[in-house]
Amino acid sequence: MSEMDTDSTYRVTADELRQFIERVERLEAEKKDIAEQQKEVMAEAKARGYDTKVMRKVIALRKRDKDDIAEEEAILEMYKEALGMA
Repeated sequence: MSEMDTDSTYRVTADELRQFIERVERLEAEKKDIAEQQKEVMAEAKARGYDTKVMRKVIALRKRDKDDIAEEEAILEMYKEALGMA
């Protein structure tokens, strides 16, 4: 491979690398904006009297499989009964 080919390949690779990095940087900025919007929504909900801690738990539950939730809840009930908490 000639020196010219190597320089050409390096430039293309460097340009492509720069594009990937810039895309990731843009996504990071968008992620930050979205996180700020989520924070604002939670602050608004809290101001309206909602329990944001419970809201976060509900959001997490909605992401999970219903069977996994049911199994976890059954085990939790069994443990609570064993400890006299039920």
